Amino acid sequence: MRAAWYERRGPARDALVVGEMPDVQPASGEVRIAVSVSVLSPGDVKKRSGWQGSPMPYPRVIPHSDGAGTIDALGDGVDPARLGQRVWCYGAQSYRPFGTAAEFVAVPSELAVPLPDAGGNSANRELAEQAACLGIAGITGYRAVFADGPVDGLIVLVHGAAGGVGSIATRMAARDGATVIAVVRRPAQRQRAAELGADYVFASDDPDLPAAIRAVAPDGVNRIAEVDLADHVDLDAEVIAIGGVISSYYSSADRPTLPYWKLGFADSTLRLLGSDDFPAEVKSHAAQQLTAALVEGRLRSAIVERVPLAEIARAHELVESGVDGRVIVTVSEDA
Repeated sequence: MRAAWYERRGPARDALVVGEMPDVQPASGEVRIAVSVSVLSPGDVKKRSGWQGSPMPYPRVIPHSDGAGTIDALGDGVDPARLGQRVWCYGAQSYRPFGTAAEFVAVPSELAVPLPDAGGNSANRELAEQAACLGIAGITGYRAVFADGPVDGLIVLVHGAAGGVGSIATRMAARDGATVIAVVRRPAQRQRAAELGADYVFASDDPDLPAAIRAVAPDGVNRIAEVDLADHVDLDAEVIAIGGVISSYYSSADRPTLPYWKLGFADSTLRLLGSDDFPAEVKSHAAQQLTAALVEGRLRSAIVERVPLAEIARAHELVESGVDGRVIVTVSEDA
């Protein structure tokens, strides 16, 4: 099979290799997916580059945890009806050596989520691309909003609301009936956040941002989806409601300083998220809800670049540059 892999850490163009290797085969309880689309997230480039000094977990790694395609082979014990299903998958390279940047990937059957027939090759291709964007970003964004229950009638603040995780958090919070306050970095992202369903959109560099948020949420915000705890925790402490929850999926500082008493007097909860390690039932529930929103037409990611597998190093460099949207790797033209 054609695949991309690395056998050492380093810059994308130095570490990533594209070539031929033996086809993967599904083990018991697994399905094999003929991959059409592979999507990378910041976590994929961090794994490849050796972020925080992490060692190589396997002698050879095929990157990317997320993708979409068609099930073409089954391991023992898998329902025969799954053969030929169009699916998207998540967690393909979570504690596993071989991810979706290849013509075939084998994953546990429960990680392959069925997709309906969208009514034609072009529509199926578009649905597959969008579904492939749901994995790490979607499940993390969903967890950041819903880890402590439904948000209907609550006020949700989403930092980085136009980003990969933040955009899905914004859309899903609005879908559930929350009042959503979006914070974005660039003026061009304001319209995107509003299109996602945000009721209020503010710039992250507004010197009066706490007051602006309090003006529309005088009793504070109930849930905060946090893109950088170290950078925003003081602001969060200013605007959180009594009993509110901060769910953070990243921090630019390993040991951020916390305004303990402001957070304490707010009876707040700080939830730290690690997407690879969410309980299986949490991931499954999130995947079901994300798929439902996708099929409803209410959830769409902004795809800014489609890169062929042969140019995967360029895809990694685009993500590392902070490109404003999702980068996908096209593996085949099949939906």
